[in-house]
Amino acid sequence: MTGYGRSVVSADGRELSIEIRSVNHRYLDLTVRLPRTVGFIEDDIRKGIAERLSRGHLDIQVLYENHRQDAKRVYPDIALAKAYRDAIAEIGKALDVSEHDMFREIVSMPDVLCIEEGEEDQEAVRTLLRAALESALNQIVGMRQLEGERLSRDLLQKVDGLEVLVNQIGMRAPAVVDEYRTKLHRRLTDLLNGEIDEARFQTEVAIFADKAAIDEELVRLGSHIAHIREIVAGPETAGRKLDFLAQELNREVNTIGSKASDGEIASLVIAAKGEIEKIREQVQNIE
Repeated sequence: MTGYGRSVVSADGRELSIEIRSVNHRYLDLTVRLPRTVGFIEDDIRKGIAERLSRGHLDIQVLYENHRQDAKRVYPDIALAKAYRDAIAEIGKALDVSEHDMFREIVSMPDVLCIEEGEEDQEAVRTLLRAALESALNQIVGMRQLEGERLSRDLLQKVDGLEVLVNQIGMRAPAVVDEYRTKLHRRLTDLLNGEIDEARFQTEVAIFADKAAIDEELVRLGSHIAHIREIVAGPETAGRKLDFLAQELNREVNTIGSKASDGEIASLVIAAKGEIEKIREQVQNIE
């Protein structure tokens, strides 16, 4: 499910911002980008998100600034400064140039003054992260809830459409056996000049009826449809359960298609598979 959240938190000279973009994904997949100086909070980010979300591809961008006086330390490389001084003096002597104050020149030379990042207070940074992450996730969850309500309504409409097709298959199924009985009786009458072995005839009809029976599949389809409605109405995350049920719906309909020797049922099966595919695609967007 899609969503966006951003939060900036600052305290005691430190500022941390986090931006999260979420798109549909079957599983929870995270891409985290953050400064090297606060790399130690990546596991905290992943754990915090996993506690709130179970599906989606999330891009997480973290920015961090430390404006405290102890954030950086400047120190001189005395040995390098002396080497620059001696080299400059040697050049002056070789070129017969009078010596002058070399202090400014030496200080401006590369690497004479070095800047070192101070060691971060990890607990202080984690405190900022917890506040920023909670705020950003609240925004995403809120957006996902609104989207989820819309998806739920759409999914239930598709389930209603599938149920209509399943009911039509159920109503058509008994007629298939009756029509087979009539056609077989007519055919045998024509071939045998009316001398039909009634017992054998009834046995053939019974064998066909057994092979074409789809009562169990229809019952399971009804159960799966009811279960989907129950899950959608419930408070728990439903994406993976619905994904499994969509697969089961497809399996039962395929079985009906392989059993039914009837053009009308075959057409209904094709339509039902189309509805199931729409359900399956929609389920991929649900948390």
